[in-house]
Amino acid sequence: MRVLLVGGGGREHALAWKIAQSPLVSKLYCAPGNAGIAGVAECVDIPAEEVQALLKFARREKIDLTVVGPEAPLAAGIVDRFEHSGLAIFGPSQRAAELEGSKVFAKHILRKHAIPTARYDVFETVDAAEEHVRKASFPLVIKADGLAAGKGVSVCHRREEAMDAIARMMKERVFGDAGNRVVVEECLFGEEASILALTDGRTIVPLPSSQDHKRVNDGDKGPNTGGMGAYSPAPVITPEQGARIEREIIIPIVHAMNAEERRYKGVVYAGVMMTDDGPRVLEFNVRFGDPETQPILARLKGDLVPVLKAIAEGNLQKADLAWDPRPAVCVVMASGGYPGHYEKGKVIAGIDAAAALGDVVVFHAGTALKDGKVVTAGGRVLGVTALGADIRAAIARAYDAVKLIRFEGAHYRTDIGARALARAN
Repeated sequence: MRVLLVGGGGREHALAWKIAQSPLVSKLYCAPGNAGIAGVAECVDIPAEEVQALLKFARREKIDLTVVGPEAPLAAGIVDRFEHSGLAIFGPSQRAAELEGSKVFAKHILRKHAIPTARYDVFETVDAAEEHVRKASFPLVIKADGLAAGKGVSVCHRREEAMDAIARMMKERVFGDAGNRVVVEECLFGEEASILALTDGRTIVPLPSSQDHKRVNDGDKGPNTGGMGAYSPAPVITPEQGARIEREIIIPIVHAMNAEERRYKGVVYAGVMMTDDGPRVLEFNVRFGDPETQPILARLKGDLVPVLKAIAEGNLQKADLAWDPRPAVCVVMASGGYPGHYEKGKVIAGIDAAAALGDVVVFHAGTALKDGKVVTAGGRVLGVTALGADIRAAIARAYDAVKLIRFEGAHYRTDIGARALARAN
């Protein structure tokens, strides 16, 4: 098979790393890729959002399967364009991708189909949103409606914070058109987990649980990011809780999308808060999570490609996926200043030494090659991922690897996996 992978971040490096291992794959391309992906695939200089250029490339190279990593091309309708041209592609249609592309749509479909989530209101004007906030109890959560690279959510403990969040989204338009509408919802309390499942719209195959760390600093302090690390499995999701989430959230949302004539094919990702009243949906994503994909795929022992192909063709009947029982931990190394302003082009040293440690894979996220050297090219630079006999060992091995890698301004959290460790004690 000739496979095209769309994207160029840490998630895509993990997917490329796993896809390249398949005996079914004779050639793997990645557009645009990064310095790490270049080691397992031929990188093509086409941005992930350039749907027409990607389609032209896939036709010319006779691509048998395209796998889409990021949300932007999915929201732009890449799946519809490829399928219309008779090309197999893994991911949801544009109408189905609205589950992530619009938080308003997602909340409305959750309410309509009685899937547990936080109470919410939707506002299309600054005045209406501010009037609501003046009368509301706190804490509150303010969300930009559209895609905001994982940064469009503000947890507000005081009225001033809520007013500032509304102003940034709707007046200053820091997220562009994504802030045309905002969702204001109650703040849920508990421990958050990520639940991913593969589906062709009929058959559903849950993946192992994971937990992301969204805040930039230790102790979940500072602004939200695209994710500073993750681990799998998440001990907060017991087998019983996992079955409940599948029964109350995953199966119902797939059926709900069918009922709305938006058949869902691909991976559905539910961000879930485990509250005292049970699991509640925080948000849906319509693609593999980043950085959750890194530890999940590090644990995958089976061949992922037949499952991706079957979903793209709409005939997933079974999934022969085997999992390493050992936990995996991913620590994100970011550029200094992220998620705000940061500099690029910093030379990275020590990647080979880190990767040489047993049970360690260094996934590249924001990297590039310059004058034969790997340099920083994004906010999140590397996802250092390790397996261990238990969560304590996995954490220790990941940080042993992190300490071998150096670049100017490198920033990373030192407490990835702390909640899992607390549950293990």
